[in-house]
Amino acid sequence: MLNKTLHKKKTNQNTIIIQLKTYNIMITDERLEEVNILLCEDDESLGMLLREYLEAKGYSTTLCQDGEEGFDTFLQGNFSLCILDVMMPRMDGFTLASKIKELNYDMPFMFLTAKNLKDDVREGFELGADDYITKPFSMEEVVFRIEAILRRVRGKKNKETTVRQIGQFTFDTQKQILAIGDHQEKLTTKEAELLTLLSNRQNELLQRDYALKTIWIDDNYFNARSMDVYITKLRKHLRADPNVEIINVHGKGYKLVITDKEEKS
Repeated sequence: MLNKTLHKKKTNQNTIIIQLKTYNIMITDERLEEVNILLCEDDESLGMLLREYLEAKGYSTTLCQDGEEGFDTFLQGNFSLCILDVMMPRMDGFTLASKIKELNYDMPFMFLTAKNLKDDVREGFELGADDYITKPFSMEEVVFRIEAILRRVRGKKNKETTVRQIGQFTFDTQKQILAIGDHQEKLTTKEAELLTLLSNRQNELLQRDYALKTIWIDDNYFNARSMDVYITKLRKHLRADPNVEIINVHGKGYKLVITDKEEKS
């Protein structure tokens, strides 16, 4: 399989240049699943070098050079991790991180920045950042930190229960079974995936675009109509509990609303 060696030298801008030489060796890597990284860095040279380095390490990496491009790219892709420069044109890294978290609260991300002020670091972590690296940094350090984040994310997923409570219902996400009392309903794959996204955000907004991109890959008109059909099916499945309902949020998406009996009375 293909691998690369890296030779480094410094420019007068203190930017590390990586010269790549290619040769064939066998790669042994524990990462069996593909990792897709969204890299947003407005320094074109640094961004391209970091992307090449990450791809040489086996990470599929998409590079964007401003925050708006980064957000549009996030909407169109299925990413495992976001690496965001703080100081970017059109939309800064903090704003981009906030918008990404609104769509996918569990998305791991780390900041790259030349700033090391305590207030900036604190703001980054308050937004939910998994890590924060100040420039200049070594490429190897970035990879070590990426691997640490991915290990934490995988460990968290492994510990998560596959059975969750939705009002009086129990929902087994792995077996795709929705049960209430003695009644069990075997959901289709699309129904189960959609209910999983909704139940991840009980009483919170599930963005329509995010659901389409996550489940249907493409948010075209026909897929949007298809999702509406599955929402209707899920509503029928959930009718047995009057305290559970899926509501439309006009122009934005859906909410799985679970009302306590005491609140409803």
